Amino acid sequence: MELTTVWFLLIALLWIGYFVLEGFDFGVGVLLPVLGRDDEDRRRILATIGPVWDGNEVWLIVAGGATFAAFPEWYATLFSGFYLPLFLILVALILRGVAIEYRGKSDNPRAWDRAMFFGSLLPAFLWGVAFANIVRGVPLDADHEYTGTLFTLLNPYALLGGLATLALFTLHGAVFLVLRTDGDLRTRASALARRLAVGALVVGGVFLLITQLTVGRAATWAAVAVAAAGIAVSLLATLRGRDGWAFTASAVAIIAAVVTLFGSLWPNVMPALDPANSLNVYNASSTPYTLTVMTWVAAIFTPIVLLYQGWTYWVFRRRVTGARVEA
Repeated sequence: MELTTVWFLLIALLWIGYFVLEGFDFGVGVLLPVLGRDDEDRRRILATIGPVWDGNEVWLIVAGGATFAAFPEWYATLFSGFYLPLFLILVALILRGVAIEYRGKSDNPRAWDRAMFFGSLLPAFLWGVAFANIVRGVPLDADHEYTGTLFTLLNPYALLGGLATLALFTLHGAVFLVLRTDGDLRTRASALARRLAVGALVVGGVFLLITQLTVGRAATWAAVAVAAAGIAVSLLATLRGRDGWAFTASAVAIIAAVVTLFGSLWPNVMPALDPANSLNVYNASSTPYTLTVMTWVAAIFTPIVLLYQGWTYWVFRRRVTGARVEA
């Protein structure tokens, strides 16, 4: 297998990890004002992601760094053409991180709760808008520079993609709260997850179906089917009180959705409306020597990072109760 193909797959894997792990963080933040009836509820909700949220964001940093090193032309075109949406995502992530850390130190925690909500809602929506545009194709000139405007990116298909990721992440956050809380909070999160599953199935299904019919290929039909099945299984598992299976199924749905997008994208990394100007894994990649060095570095350090993050989740695997938050 060529190293350009290897790194395309590795970058897809990094985005999968980011969306699965950070996805439930976004969902928890969006649901904070919905499920948090009082300050104790809101503290318990935030405590479910408190030990892991910053580690989850490492996947985004590594995905960006890997793109810069392996496909510098892709990185340059993406971050210049999508500058404003990516800037808004960055501001929202900063606001969200500050809200998590400073809420307990403030005399006005509700202001930080609102910051947490919008700092989670915006990235959950805008990541879908960004990836929908990447898959659909954007106006690029012969130098691979973006020639559109912000409103070019806000087309109906991209907005539907944003609603799809928002729905999937919110569902993922709801089933995570069912898995990590107890009592009345868990009951309300479970009831909400059932309704969210229906919405995610409809919105996400329509988006993936349109993607498949416009830019998809035969092999990605399987991923679309797995995504739909994942949401359906998550709903059934929630109804039966199988919290672990519900969370696993919603994670599988997100994985399958990302596989659909990257599978439809290959071998392009940044399609242009004029195919002659498209960036692909061949004309956007670094030199073979750079890719070889990166491959050895990734082979050594990736297992270490995975083991450490897995250990973190194992340590903080128990449900968050009111007594534990007080302690």
